[in-house]
Amino acid sequence: MRHRKAGRKLGRTSSHRDAMLRNMVTSLLDQERIVTTVPKAKEARRLAEQMITLGKRGDLHARRQAMAYIRSENTVAKLFNQLSTQYAERQGGYTRIIRTGKRLGDAAPMAIIELVDYKDNVGDVLAVQEQ
Repeated sequence: MRHRKAGRKLGRTSSHRDAMLRNMVTSLLDQERIVTTVPKAKEARRLAEQMITLGKRGDLHARRQAMAYIRSENTVAKLFNQLSTQYAERQGGYTRIIRTGKRLGDAAPMAIIELVDYKDNVGDVLAVQEQ
């Protein structure tokens, strides 16, 4: 029985899974949009939302907890300075998963995971071209 065992194994050892999810969350918070498989996106969403909640708390202990997981000082600074103010009024649901279809090589379900207020530069380019 798998009672009280949350999370997906993703076909990896625990150390590999932890390192992969740390890298994914760091990339998501840094670039605000990444492309991955649907199960990985669902796992990364849980952790990314926890990190944004730590950023909203904003105290020293929260910053140290975020640094223990993210390990990129620039990304933690962005989390606590920019993203925490951006999501100050929101009570959760900071990320969005958009399914994009199947990968050609192995037919894995792919998805884009992005922060909710992500602004795509393509829309800006199209607006400039119309003028």
